Amino acid sequence: MTGRRLLSLLASVTAAAAGASLLTGCGVLPGATGGSREPVTVMTWAPDQTRATNMPGMPAMAQAYARWVNAQGGIDGHELRVLTCNEQNTPAGAAGCARRAVHEGAVAVVGSYSQNGRAFMAPLEAAGIPYIGGYGITEDEFTSPLSYPVNGGVASLVAGHGMQLAESCRKVSLVRPDTLAGDQLTKLLDSGLKRASKRGAVDIPAVEDATEYTAQAARAKERAGSDGGCVAAVLGERTQTFFDSFRRLPGSSGGAQATDEGSGGGEDANGSKAARGVRISSVLGSVGQPLIDRTGGARSPFEGAYVTGWYPEADDKSWAPMRKVIQEQAFADNRVDPTDAGVQTTWIAYTVFRQVVESLHTDKITAARVSEALDRGARVDTGGLTPPLRWMYEDLLGASDFPRIVNRQVTFQVVRKGRLVAQKPGFVDVGATVGAAG
Repeated sequence: MTGRRLLSLLASVTAAAAGASLLTGCGVLPGATGGSREPVTVMTWAPDQTRATNMPGMPAMAQAYARWVNAQGGIDGHELRVLTCNEQNTPAGAAGCARRAVHEGAVAVVGSYSQNGRAFMAPLEAAGIPYIGGYGITEDEFTSPLSYPVNGGVASLVAGHGMQLAESCRKVSLVRPDTLAGDQLTKLLDSGLKRASKRGAVDIPAVEDATEYTAQAARAKERAGSDGGCVAAVLGERTQTFFDSFRRLPGSSGGAQATDEGSGGGEDANGSKAARGVRISSVLGSVGQPLIDRTGGARSPFEGAYVTGWYPEADDKSWAPMRKVIQEQAFADNRVDPTDAGVQTTWIAYTVFRQVVESLHTDKITAARVSEALDRGARVDTGGLTPPLRWMYEDLLGASDFPRIVNRQVTFQVVRKGRLVAQKPGFVDVGATVGAAG
């Protein structure tokens, strides 16, 4: 064989091999679907079908997000694999989910809910896995160096709620869980009330998973008084049960006798002005749009209620990208409600994770690289749903009980004509109030 013919044959073989490699996916440009970049695995957990608070929409939103982002070519060329886990509202369940995340190589736990912080955080810390955008229900989410919260947690809600109620309520009764976490709520609410020189709330502990709260409701109403008093309940999923008991009390007439002074007064179910009486109130997560819809909308017992939230009202245009993803990927899944605080938090948490992975721009994503990027100042724009988020030392609130808070903003909302709407435009900074409670 001549040299010329040998060179020609080698060229043909090389070209054929190159074509075969492209067909099998090897050597595809980074960022393309099926590219050479490794898949990235995360986990989202939440309790489901338990007697206490359930958050099935959070794992469902995570799965919808994965379907959407993978249809776009993944995150910077990485296929997103989402593991989900039922945390069961137990320490054993939370620890089991965390151990599974470690075993299956998750690089982060994203947008999850659990009241069992000590149980899940220890396995994650041992494996160096960051916890991004948890719901904000436990102390550990605001103390662990591997936790990156996207909101100020229940602490900011309750402290802000005290500020919100101080503007309109002469006396306040607080009904809260009879737990260690519940004990903290009284201090936080009082901190908000006292910033407006108001007396502290009447503290009424209650069993978290009770089937009725008649005794607590009667005491709360009596201590709040009928002249501009407020009854605040922060009982998670049992908040509805409490207000069912509350509206059945003699003289309660089946609803919240609440006025919204900022909007010229509330209306009762018949459209007439409601009498000045005991107002009801709560925080996002205990009361939200799905609950208001289920209990009658404009005729709901929550009509006129004050609610403190983390994010803009559900109809705000900033939620349009999330709504589009839900429409495309989870339209038939009734677990994914765009007005649910858990679903909203999960969307924001995955927004954070996506931007961090994109900032790394590397073929292999690890837990260490994700947490290192966050610690070194990765800055996340959530499209107006929160202030820009960053977790460097100078961004941390530093309150003794909640040092990891970086988002100190809440929103004041009110239930008007069956919809949660802004009582006051924009965000309210509660950093100093939370710090004072610590």
